[in-house]
This record gives sequence, structure tokens and C-alpha cells, in this order.
Amino acid sequence: MDAQLQRKSRILSRREIEAQIANGRSIFIVDNKVLKADAWLPYHPGGDKAIRHMVGRDATDEVTRFHSSQTLELMNRYQIGRIEGRWTNFLPPIQGGKFRSQEELDRLSEEEYLESGHSSEQETPSSSSSADQSPVFEPADRPAASLRQRNATILRPSSTSSISSVDLDETTPSPKMSVLDRRTQQELDFDKAKYPSVDFKTQDNITQKYRELQQRIVAEGLYDCHYASYGIECLRYGFFLCAFLYLLSHGWYITSAIPLACLWHQLTFTVHDAGHIGVTHDFTTDSTIAMFIASYVGGLSACWWKYNHNVHHLVTNDPEHDPDIQYIPIFAVTHRFLQGLTTTYYERVMEYDAVAKVLVRIQHYTYYPIMLFARFNLYRLSLEHLMSGKGPKKGSAWWHRYFELTGIAVFWTWYGYGVVYKSIPTNWSRFWFVLISHALTSPLHIQITLSHFAMSTADLGIHESFAQKMLRTSMDVECPQWLDFFHGGLQFQAIHHLYPRIPRHRLRETQKLVQEFCNEVDIPYALYGFVDGNKQVIGRLADVARQAAIFAECQRTLAAEGDYGMH
Repeated sequence: MDAQLQRKSRILSRREIEAQIANGRSIFIVDNKVLKADAWLPYHPGGDKAIRHMVGRDATDEVTRFHSSQTLELMNRYQIGRIEGRWTNFLPPIQGGKFRSQEELDRLSEEEYLESGHSSEQETPSSSSSADQSPVFEPADRPAASLRQRNATILRPSSTSSISSVDLDETTPSPKMSVLDRRTQQELDFDKAKYPSVDFKTQDNITQKYRELQQRIVAEGLYDCHYASYGIECLRYGFFLCAFLYLLSHGWYITSAIPLACLWHQLTFTVHDAGHIGVTHDFTTDSTIAMFIASYVGGLSACWWKYNHNVHHLVTNDPEHDPDIQYIPIFAVTHRFLQGLTTTYYERVMEYDAVAKVLVRIQHYTYYPIMLFARFNLYRLSLEHLMSGKGPKKGSAWWHRYFELTGIAVFWTWYGYGVVYKSIPTNWSRFWFVLISHALTSPLHIQITLSHFAMSTADLGIHESFAQKMLRTSMDVECPQWLDFFHGGLQFQAIHHLYPRIPRHRLRETQKLVQEFCNEVDIPYALYGFVDGNKQVIGRLADVARQAAIFAECQRTLAAEGDYGMH
């Protein structure tokens, strides 16, 4: 035991940690503890990629917000030492970080090590894009100081939340920068002017205030679930279920699809709650609730959702890493997809191919029609995940995959065979029943994309605090309290991203505290009505569509002139 305590209390240098990461170790920092998670990767219920995105980083806020105190205590078994002082983040290997081996480091003196720095340590916002960045470009028509939202940190519909392709057109072009590089630099300049500086002092202050807010939230009991609210939810679920069965049994086949769609829509919110272990706060109980509703009732996979969603929470709105904005060739929420990026989630190149060149140009027109059929894509993603066995194969979650595969089989038995085939007499009625029951769940998909599609996709670098990044990339939706049931907590996505384990029915209470925090640290809090939020999303999609048109025109011009070195 003494040897184990000595090992855990040993101070590890930055060199030692870099060398171990270079050797393939999954090491990150939590509360100054150095954790090596190699042995935990195949057991982690949230998937291995969530851990890989934290390698080399101080992941204190990310880890503590996602896990219970009991789980955090269990993590101590993976501690291999401690650090002293402030930790400067490395860029994780999965994101392109480069690390030097022990032999390479041994050849450097301490002075040489400090002078040489590290490619990850020195990462700057303007150099963190996957594309090669050109020299810094300062738009002449956009004074940086005018972009900062001082003393009014709630962004309303009248506030400027993004730059448009008009700015790109009006910018004086630099001969050394391509159209897309200029756009990337503009967005970086915009965010750097609008949000607090990413210097250590500023970000450390934000982190400190964020952790103080966490303590206040705990003290006020906002992590305690209101089970009476779930009683009301269950009454609502029961009403939709009874309405569906009554209409179906009385021959109102097409009409019966409406309450079934409403049931699916509402139940998804409970899957989200349980997937975050936010109902009973017990991993097995909440996971079972999420999987039963998702697969047995809805034909989807909560395991896929959790694997996907955890990554989304950690690298929100990052074009290369966040699967929740990677919809090429159908949608592109940033011009960077026009370059063809490699996705670390799907582990492939997202080509900006001929199909994408057509669909992206009209995406602001196709957005709502495609949302009508989005649930069919979730069936595909769920089955792909379960059949490929990407989830945990060991530990407490080993059985989840088989439970959900059984659930999906049960779903298609009761829905596909029992309802669609056996209960509905004609093919025409079957067609409309299936179409309507799926199309009317489209508000859910709009709600999911609404919170992020219009927000920043710029990368301000590895030193940006967790709290600032979540607020910079997430939008909340303003609605009256009586309408909370319709949004199911998704209207508080910025707050949810800051504190993902707060139960859904306590988010409105938490909102005032978060707004006070934003005012204190000078971070704009994006809050729009549902209609105005949708306008922001359509505006973003239209803007990228215009950029795609500009990019295509530049390519045609360069091809005609025989100059291929500009893009």
C-alpha cells in the first residue's frame, strides 16, 4: 500500500508525461492527478473516443461534470502521479498533436526544452485548423472592439452572432490567402473580439468562477431530480399511447400516427435525461431506462447516442471532431467543409464531392424537408453502431449492445409487423401512417440542430476554458415556462452543456445563475426565441451556401486563368 501511495503522490514532469503519451498512453489530468486510462478504454460506457479527446489535457471540468462522485473516486485507481502548478494543455493525438519520445527529449537540456516548446503547447487559434493557414488577415471594415458585447452579455435576435459572406465579399483580398483561408481568419478574429481573451489569466478566472458556480448549484440542490415532474411526464406519455391505440383500433389509421409521433417525440427527452444519468443518478438504472425507451419503444440505440453524444459534448461544434455537425454532403454549417475534412469520429475523409456541391448550395431550402425524414437516418446510425460493436465489450456495460439489438427486433415486431402490417389493411394507409408517424417527429431534429448550427465553429485553441467553449458554441431558446414540455430541456442547451447532469426540470432554475456567471466573466449568453433561433440557423445555412457559390466561382476563374495555386 505504501508503494502505491508513493506512486500516486509522485510528481511527474511535463517531459515524463509527454514521453508516455508519445508511447501511446492515454494520460490526462484531473484535479492535478495524473490519470492513465489505457486499461479503462474498453470498459468506458461513454466510448473510447471521449477519453482520447482528453489526452494531454487538464480535463478536470469535463470529467467532473460528466461523472458522479462515486465514479470520480473509482478513477483514483488509475492515478500514476501528480503535477505541480498550472498545467498547459497538449493537443490530443486524436486531434493531430505530436509528441516526442523519451529519447528525443533526453537530447534536450531544460533550456532547450523550454525554448523548443511543443507543437501542441504552442497551438494558436489561427493554426489549429486542419487546413494550412495563411498569414494573419485583418479585415479593414470590421473594428475588433465594436464586436465585443460589453455589459450586455445576452445575445438577442438583434445582436450580431456571426459574420456573413457579405463581409467576405467586401474584404480586401490578400494575394497570399485563398477565399476559404480568409473566411477562417475572419471567423477567428470575430470570436477573439467577441469573447474573452484565451490568455491563461483570463481563462483561469473563468474556470474559477465556473467551479464556484458548480458549488453553488450543488448547495441549492439543483442536481436533485423532481420526480413529481416525471409523474406528469408519464401521464402525458400515457395519454398519447392511449390516443394512439384508441384511434388505431377504431380504424382511424392515418390519424393514429399523430399521437404515436408525439409519444416518440416526448419520450426522447427522457432518453436524453437517462442517458446523462440524470433521472435516478444510478448508472445501471438510468441506462436501462434509456435503452428500453430508445430501442424497444423507438427502434433506436441509446448506446449509439451516448457514444456520439459524449464526443459532441467535449468537442462541441468542431468541424473535424463533432459528429453532430458532420452532415456532408447534405448540410455544411461552416465553410471549412468545402475543403474536405477528415472526421476523427467516423475515421474517414468527408469529401466535398459533386453531390455536396449541389446540395450545399440549396441547403437553406432543403433543411426543413430533410428534417421530416431525419428519423430514418437514426435507424441507420443505430444499427451501424450496434452491428459494428463499437460500444463497450467489457465491464458493467458489456450487455447493453445485446439488450438493444433485442429491443430493436422487438420494436420492428410490434411496429412493423403488429401495427403497420397486421393492423392497417391497405398499402396506401400503411404508407401514410409510416410517413406521418416519422415526419411529425421532425420538431425534435430541429430542436437538436437549433442549439448549435448557428453558433461558432471556430477553434480558439487548446487553452480556451471548458465553460467559455460551451457558451460560445451553444444557443438557448427562450420560451414560456408552460411550453417547457414541448422542448424537453433542449431549450437550455448552453446550460446543459455546462452542467450535463442537472435534471431537465431544474434547468430553468439554473438559468438565472448561469446568466449571472456570464455577466461576471463577460461571456455573451446566446438566447433566442424559437422563431428567431430558426432564423439564425437558416441564415447560417444560406451564408455557407453563398460561400459555396463564391468558392465555385473562384475555382472556375482560376481554372480558366490556369492558376491552381490559390486554393
